[in-house]
Amino acid sequence: MFESLLVANRGEIARRIIRTAKRLGIRAIAVHSEADAGLPFVTEADHAVCVGPANPALSYRNVEAILAAAKDTGAQAIHPGYGFLSENADFARTVAASGLSWVGPGADAITAMGDKINARNLMAAAGVPVAPGTTEPAADLDAAVTAAAEIGYPVMVKAAAGGGGMGMGVATDEAALRTEYDKVRSFAERMFGDGSVLIERYFPRVRHVEVQILGLADGRVVALGERECSVQRRNQKLVEESPSPAVSPELRERFLAAAVRAGEAVNYRNAGTVECLLDPATNEFFFLEMNTRLQVEHPVTEYVYGVDLVEEQLRVAAGLAPTFDPDALAPRGHAIELRINAEDPKRFLPGPGAISTWNEPAGEGVRIDSGYVAGNTVTPFYDSLLAKLIVSGATRDEAVARARAAVAQFEIAGPKNNLPFFAELLENREFLSGDYDTGIVSRMR
Repeated sequence: MFESLLVANRGEIARRIIRTAKRLGIRAIAVHSEADAGLPFVTEADHAVCVGPANPALSYRNVEAILAAAKDTGAQAIHPGYGFLSENADFARTVAASGLSWVGPGADAITAMGDKINARNLMAAAGVPVAPGTTEPAADLDAAVTAAAEIGYPVMVKAAAGGGGMGMGVATDEAALRTEYDKVRSFAERMFGDGSVLIERYFPRVRHVEVQILGLADGRVVALGERECSVQRRNQKLVEESPSPAVSPELRERFLAAAVRAGEAVNYRNAGTVECLLDPATNEFFFLEMNTRLQVEHPVTEYVYGVDLVEEQLRVAAGLAPTFDPDALAPRGHAIELRINAEDPKRFLPGPGAISTWNEPAGEGVRIDSGYVAGNTVTPFYDSLLAKLIVSGATRDEAVARARAAVAQFEIAGPKNNLPFFAELLENREFLSGDYDTGIVSRMR
């Protein structure tokens, strides 16, 4: 195992990775921007290096500064967390070329799955179900109109290089397509440096279900169950739970087998997630994308499968066997994660500010992965995620009850936050029934 690890990230995920590193006796090194100097992940690391100003392009995406920090502190490995440089194939290659270990999938796998059109085609060739859609980028608006007519409306217009729910729009007819195509293409060029657009069938009522995979050091790919991610705003997740209340044992077998095939198709190593859309009317599911990194929602899988996914990532990167028996994986109990964001609970608009009160809930089956404490300031430079509230129970009902109590106990004053939304959701009949889809939040508003 490594003796030292640099965490190339910030906030709750940096703090969470540092926690596992220190438990394993690994010296944890943090990098931070000037704006984050007082956050817990910086003070809890064994060593911390400022890599630039608040602007993430000059700090958390500053490859030269991060590699210099790794060299100066004697780091043996780099864990990128999620976001920032985590799915940057060039960074992964540079880390490896520098003689450091990269705690993530290989650069080739990141490249293969980073382009949605290429990923769709690879998955189709591997026998993974994909939704009807284009096999090449729609070169111009006329090509998009032709493709949409063949696929059938409504369609989803998506940035080929996008991710995280960004760079997509729905078109119900040709007029809407003409508007959405220009909008998505312009956004993709600005945000991703790649204006390629694909057209896919849009399912008005659908569930978002994903599978956690882990490519082991010996080359084997295993699946650690599924997560339900259908509670979303603006195509971005707010709640995740495992197991999915929509997935039967038979459907789970199909999901997991498809996810393993997806990983095997790109010789996947380390942690990744195969995201799918599930049509609840037919139980058909379709490949959406693969996230070649650790997911925000990984704690629910950790609870249900009894593993520490960050430890497993480190073991794979170090060439070690997993701590669990790959042939004896089985879910136990139920877990739910709520993303506590600094945002208005009605319109979900960011609301940064100084934190005057921060009192976390506690109790059986309650875990908090937080990035802040009282006295910190939530700045407008980064994602609005404050903390993840994770609860577990023997049953879904028990997990929901614990979530309800924990939300009521969680006190945050200063920045706006979405705790009131979760209090409402946990009393919502549709959510409580387990029979919900990606439209649930819009129906609550």
